[in-house]
Amino acid sequence: ERSYIGSQHTQRTIAKHFGKINTMSMFLVKVAALSIAGTYAERKYGPPDTSGFLGVSNLFGLTPAILSGLSFWVVVHGMKVGKARGKYMELAKKDGEKDVEERYDLPNLYAQGLSKHVRCFNCVQRSHQHIFETFTGAVLTGIVAAVNYPICAAASTFAYAIGRITLSNGYAMSEGDPKKRYSSPLARCMWYGLLGNVILSLMSCAEMVAGKKLLE
Repeated sequence: ERSYIGSQHTQRTIAKHFGKINTMSMFLVKVAALSIAGTYAERKYGPPDTSGFLGVSNLFGLTPAILSGLSFWVVVHGMKVGKARGKYMELAKKDGEKDVEERYDLPNLYAQGLSKHVRCFNCVQRSHQHIFETFTGAVLTGIVAAVNYPICAAASTFAYAIGRITLSNGYAMSEGDPKKRYSSPLARCMWYGLLGNVILSLMSCAEMVAGKKLLE
């Protein structure tokens, strides 16, 4: 009987993993198809490829502009963490939690413990810390993609920015329940934008190495 139960558990685990792999594969295919279709449409129907001040398209500046605005938002959002730290320290003290200063205050990145105030603050902290897991990659790939596909790169980077802001706000307002970070469907735009930037940057790099346009 134990062997049968163990076998069932193993089968469910394998099925779950295959389901995740299938979902990720479909997501990758979808974003790749959108990226390729977008670059083709940009080359065929977009404005003439005129060189600006830096020898790239005049539209190149759209992507850095979006990223610059997003960078400013990151700084502003970071200030919310400091405010939340003080707020939940006070609430923890009022509720009689012990060693509040040692558990909540700097240099602790995350508060220690399992109380509701700890969970609430840690979600706010996570909403800011999570940004840096993808931000550098989004900036690098967005800039590289914009060299050859300025319109698609700007659209993809904008999707990333909208998703990033929505996801972080969802995390910060989740009241200790991290599952609520995706309460808005716009939050998932971050992953579409990030993967779109990666694909577009690889295509842009391929054109640089080949020395010619791949999609006409």
